[in-house]
Amino acid sequence: MPKTSARLLSLLSLLQARRDWPGALLAERLDVSPRTVRRDVDRLRELGYPIVAFKGPDGGCRLDAGTELPPLLFDDEQAVALAVALQVATTSGAGIEEAAARALTTVRQVMPARLRHRIDILRVTAVERAATRPAPRVDTRVLMALSAAVHAREGLRFDYASPPGTGAGDPAASPPRRVQPHHLVTWSGRWYLVAWDLDREDWRTFRADRITPRVPTGPRFTPREVPGGDVAAFVAARFRGSDGSGGSGDWPCRGEVILDLPAAAVSRHAHDGLVEELGPNRCRLVLGSWSWPGLAAAIGMFDADMKVVGPPELKAAFGYLARRYADAARDTPAAPPSGGPSVGSVGESSPSRRAAVGDP
Repeated sequence: MPKTSARLLSLLSLLQARRDWPGALLAERLDVSPRTVRRDVDRLRELGYPIVAFKGPDGGCRLDAGTELPPLLFDDEQAVALAVALQVATTSGAGIEEAAARALTTVRQVMPARLRHRIDILRVTAVERAATRPAPRVDTRVLMALSAAVHAREGLRFDYASPPGTGAGDPAASPPRRVQPHHLVTWSGRWYLVAWDLDREDWRTFRADRITPRVPTGPRFTPREVPGGDVAAFVAARFRGSDGSGGSGDWPCRGEVILDLPAAAVSRHAHDGLVEELGPNRCRLVLGSWSWPGLAAAIGMFDADMKVVGPPELKAAFGYLARRYADAARDTPAAPPSGGPSVGSVGESSPSRRAAVGDP
């Protein structure tokens, strides 16, 4: 029979692996008598583990939730996954950076040497995506309040701050927003609440960092289905300028052009576009955007001769931008720009990409 301490750890590991354990099965797995299992369960209770008994044909016990967090056991893969998740938590925008760092230190200290070595060599540097302005941090208490309302299916009232620089007044002076919260999501390092707006009778996405919840919460409600049935596709469609009701989440504007560039050079920057090779230095590009001028501008950043295949709206957008650019060029020197990256290197800074992650 293994020593008591080793047997207790084995018992705890089993209790964490599944919800309900019949007493006879625990005794068989530990190779001890049912009486010994009962004594070991009592020892774990004295150490703070909330183990409750359940009745039934076999009888047994389960590890329940308690008022405090007792020591936990993780297998090797769980421990490594936890350490990696804590390292990348700094880009979550949830205001948990310091707590994640302390938790990682705690986990590392109790790891066996073989796992500590794996964690030490697997150092992850979490880099936030470049943006024109840093992603705001959200108060963890706000996230917990929103999550609780979503889980309980309770209506929410909250003050909603306007974007900086819009000249809007104090949000507390305006009537609170009344919504039925459905999902708390992250998009491009920001947190959003997807909710049914009771006053506007429509779906809305709210920036969590601009929300100040009011108490108490509202009445319980029966959840309605997000348009299309998939919250991820719905949110993606909203940030692409679509209402998301179609379920495809596609861009509202999509066009086709022939570019005098190699397909390999275009595909690196086409993101979700379709690129077809037509020759050594010629390709077909099908791309989408939030507006026709936005699509024309994104294609123009490839800095190559092109032919518009369609639709007519895309050709009209090129004409519109040509007139606008010509007006802007009348008061500026005609010399081409010098220095910096090539205009053909369209990337994350293109107008269409910025619009996809803009503010609702």
